[in-house]
Amino acid sequence: MTPTARLLATLDLFCAVDGDKRPVDAVTSGWFRNRRDIPDQDRGDILERLYALLRHRARLTWWLDKHGRDHSPRHQFLAWLALMERKSPEDVSRLFSGPKNAATALTKPEYNLVLRLKGCTIEHPDMPEAVRLECPSWAEQSLRARFGGAFAAEMAATLTPPPVDLRVNPVKATRQDILQALSDLKLQAEASPLAPYGIRVSGRFNYARFPALKSGAVEIQDEGSQLVALLVDAQPGDRVVDFCAGAGGKTLAIAAQMNNKGRIIACDVSEGRLKRCSERLRNAGMHNTETRLLASETDKWVKRHKLGFDRVLVDAPCSGTGTWRRNPDTRWRAPEENGLENLIALQGRILASAARLVKPGGRLVYATCSMLTEENEDQVTAFLAANPAFRLVPLGDVTPDLAAKAQGDTLSLTPARHDTDGFFAAVLQREATPE
Repeated sequence: MTPTARLLATLDLFCAVDGDKRPVDAVTSGWFRNRRDIPDQDRGDILERLYALLRHRARLTWWLDKHGRDHSPRHQFLAWLALMERKSPEDVSRLFSGPKNAATALTKPEYNLVLRLKGCTIEHPDMPEAVRLECPSWAEQSLRARFGGAFAAEMAATLTPPPVDLRVNPVKATRQDILQALSDLKLQAEASPLAPYGIRVSGRFNYARFPALKSGAVEIQDEGSQLVALLVDAQPGDRVVDFCAGAGGKTLAIAAQMNNKGRIIACDVSEGRLKRCSERLRNAGMHNTETRLLASETDKWVKRHKLGFDRVLVDAPCSGTGTWRRNPDTRWRAPEENGLENLIALQGRILASAARLVKPGGRLVYATCSMLTEENEDQVTAFLAANPAFRLVPLGDVTPDLAAKAQGDTLSLTPARHDTDGFFAAVLQREATPE
C-alpha cells in the first residue's frame, strides 16, 4: 500500500471503531477479515496508527473544542494529521483529493481547521492535566486518591504501547523451546522475571501466524494476568472454579498448573465467551476442564455445589482501568454504559455468591484489572466484614516471590511500576470447620 492508502485505510477503520460498541480488537478483526488483500506490514502500520489515535483522543478533542468543531472521527483524524503527522494544509488537501481515494475531498471548513492547527503541537499550556494525561473525568478523583504524587507518572504509563507477553503451555512445550523458536524467527525475546511460563517479546510480528500459537503451545497473556492465575495455587487433583472465565485465559493457565489432573469448571454468563473458551481449551490439550453457562451470578448451580471446591477464582468484571494502554478505547466508554456504582455493586454480589462454592480450608481469589480502590481493597474489606468465616491470606504466605509486588497483603500491579497491565488480587481463605 502507498502511504496515502494506509492513512485513508486508518481513517476508514477509525470510523468503524467509533461507530461500534464492541471492543476495538473485535472491530479490527472483522474489518481486516473483509480486507484480506492488505499485506501484514501494512496491517501493522494501520493498527499502530489507530491505537495512537485512540491514545490521543482527549487531546485531539480538546483542540477541536478550542476551534468550535465537533468530535467526529474525520475531524479527529484531520487534527491528528496536523498536530502529530505535521502535515501542511496543502498536504492534507492532496491526501483527500486523489481520484483513487475513497475519502471525500476536504470542505472549506475542514481545510480551515487544518490551517488553524498549522504549527501547533498536540499539547498546549492551557490544556488541563487530566486532558494531557488522557484521564476521563469519571476516574480522575479515584486515581488521584490512589496514586497521590505518582498520578502523572502512572497515567503517562497508560499511554505507552504495551509489551507482548506470551505464556507457554507446559503440557505442549517448554519455555526454552519457545524462546528458541522465537530466536529462529529473528525476534528478541526473554523469560519473564516473575511468571514461570512467561516470555516477553520485542519488536513487531504477526503473532497470529506463529505456529506455536496455532498449536496451543503458547497463548498471548500479559504477565500480570499470568501472576493472578498463579495465585490460585491450584494443585493436581484439586476441584477448581473460574467463576468469571470469559474466553478462558486464566482457565488455561490454571489447568496447566494442575498438570491436566483434577477438575476445573469455567463459568460465565456469556455463551459466546464460553464457546471461545472451550475451543482454546481443546486446542491447548486440556482435558481436566468443562464449561458451565450461568444465568446470573446467583445461578441455582452455585447453591447445588456450595462448599464443593478447593479453589475459586473471581476475575470480576470491572472498569478496566488497568488495561488502558492495551485497550485505550475503554477509558471513554466502559463504565459509563451502566455506571461505576452499579458495576461495584455487581462485583460485590458476584464475590458473595462465588464464595459459597469454597469448601472449608479452601481459597477464594478475588481479582480485577482495575486500579481503582473502590473495586479492589474496598471490595475485599466489605466482603470480610460480611463473611467472618473468611480471612485474608497475606501474599507472602502464598508466593514469597511476589511479596515485593504487594500493596499490604494483596497483589497490586501497575504499568508504571511493573510494566504489566494494572491488576489487583487478594487471596481469601475459608476457615476449616471445627471438629
